[in-house]
Amino acid sequence: MPGRENTVPEQRAEFILLASQEGSNGSALCRRFGIRRKTGYQWLKRYDGGSAESLRDRSRRPSGSPRRTPAA
Repeated sequence: MPGRENTVPEQRAEFILLASQEGSNGSALCRRFGIRRKTGYQWLKRYDGGSAESLRDRSRRPSGSPRRTPAA
C-alpha cells in the first residue's frame, strides 16, 4: 500500500504544531505546505486555543440573503 496522504485537517494540525514551536519560520512553513502566508496566519488564528474541530473546512454559503424574495 503506497504512502497514506494526510487529510486537510491533519495537514492543518501539523502546520499548527510546527508553527507553534519556538524559532519556527512562518514563511518557510507556508512555502513547505504550499499555502499563502495569509492562509497560514488564518489557520493559526482560527486554532488559537481551539480544538481540532476548528481546523475543518467551513461552508462558504452566506448566512443571510438580504435581497431574497419573501416566501409569501
